[in-house]
Amino acid sequence: MAGLFPEKLLTDTDAVLDTFEDQLAGLDDAGDEQVLAVVERVVLALNAVNEAHDGSAFETGEREELCDYIDQSLTEDGVDIVALTARHGLGRYQLTDKWRKW
Repeated sequence: MAGLFPEKLLTDTDAVLDTFEDQLAGLDDAGDEQVLAVVERVVLALNAVNEAHDGSAFETGEREELCDYIDQSLTEDGVDIVALTARHGLGRYQLTDKWRKW
């Protein structure tokens, strides 16, 4: 498993997700633009992690888990993902697509 998930990849990914969680804590009553900015930052940071690991760090399963994690974290923080994406002409599961390269 160490070949599939090197320690550096796990550490880098955890650091990005920790920062994302910290940013969520400051989103109380935030508007759409603030929420989308946090999503953009986490996705771009994960893009950088992926690129730093030969551009193929996140396979299909990991990509789905990362998207689910972002979605679930926002939902737990009180963000209505369905309403947010609808207001921006996106499908329910397209929240990260604009920025995601993994």
